[in-house]
Amino acid sequence: MRQYRLGRVRDQLKALGYGGIVIFDPVNLRYATGSRNMQVFMLRNPGRYVFIPTEGPITLFDFPNCEHLSEGLETIDEVRPAITLSYVASGENLYDNAKEWAKEIADLMAQHAGSNKKLAVDYIPSVGAVELAKQGIDVRDGQEPIEHARSIKNKQEIEAMKISVRTAEEGMIRMQQALEPGITENELWSHLHQVNIAQGGDYVETRLLSSGNRTNPWFQECSDKVINDGELVAFDTDMNGPFGFFTDISRTFLCGDSEPSNEQKRLYQTAYEQIQYNIDLLKPGMTFREYAEKSWKIPDEFFPNRYFTVAHGTGLSGEYPYIVYPQDFEEKGYDGVIQENMVLSVESYIGSPGGKEGVKLEEQLLVTKDGVENFSDFPFEHRLLK
Repeated sequence: MRQYRLGRVRDQLKALGYGGIVIFDPVNLRYATGSRNMQVFMLRNPGRYVFIPTEGPITLFDFPNCEHLSEGLETIDEVRPAITLSYVASGENLYDNAKEWAKEIADLMAQHAGSNKKLAVDYIPSVGAVELAKQGIDVRDGQEPIEHARSIKNKQEIEAMKISVRTAEEGMIRMQQALEPGITENELWSHLHQVNIAQGGDYVETRLLSSGNRTNPWFQECSDKVINDGELVAFDTDMNGPFGFFTDISRTFLCGDSEPSNEQKRLYQTAYEQIQYNIDLLKPGMTFREYAEKSWKIPDEFFPNRYFTVAHGTGLSGEYPYIVYPQDFEEKGYDGVIQENMVLSVESYIGSPGGKEGVKLEEQLLVTKDGVENFSDFPFEHRLLK
């Protein structure tokens, strides 16, 4: 799997004519090399990065006293100490450290890319970009090659992703079992985290669980609110599970033994109709625009509170592509082609502006040569579908 991923990255670099890439984002770094170290910490601290030439040996720059963490990885040829380009790590020496950092990267480019000065960088502190330019390096966006590399999964990645999904489903079962009137949102949410950590997962990216009137509008974070009998409870797993794979599934539960209201059933059945329609539509060879234009037509009542995508890529996180609603395509969309072995999450949020509650549903799908394969068989709420 590591060799496949590294090969994907290098193929993209070659296609774009780049001499190499510097990767700071710890998710991208893990994808390209299989090496990880304090992944959440590194999301906000530029203390770890890797230089990957399009051809030649790979140099990892790791956090102090962490060189041993990449021993045995065939994707790493050399480990050096990182120069952390942050004020908290460098203080008044930040600009001098940036000059030293840029010279080291420029020397590696000269050694392994020759006269090619085009260097992709996924994310970089501003002082680093300035100093690379002074070294004559032509800095290019590194997100494009990485996102396109990550978008197509091989067999091993697909099997690993299934393990992450099974882990999330076990957490969801625990949540369903624990859901009784009187539990708080935070207490309920903790069950997914516990299962994920116990089974070797990493973390949950968001806190998207809400209940009752907090389900509308969407994106209200989990709180200490007490969940009451008869309330809807909506959540999005957003879970980085075993092997670092992202499980992105959404469900809406009904708390307690009360019969659902007609309005709750209407919302739920509308969201269910949307994702089922868009799942059936999904096939390789469709363009993003075609899929958007043919997707389920959301009623005007629910359009203002719509989710921001109809579907999006999923892998080690939410990733390329984002496919937006047709009404948003000219302003926010971009085109491309849905390909076999992409993994896409199909989304629905249904809630009226000013409405009492809303429903969030989502499925994670492998694009196959004939259509799609659903990674999850976690059931929907039968009480809300009757």
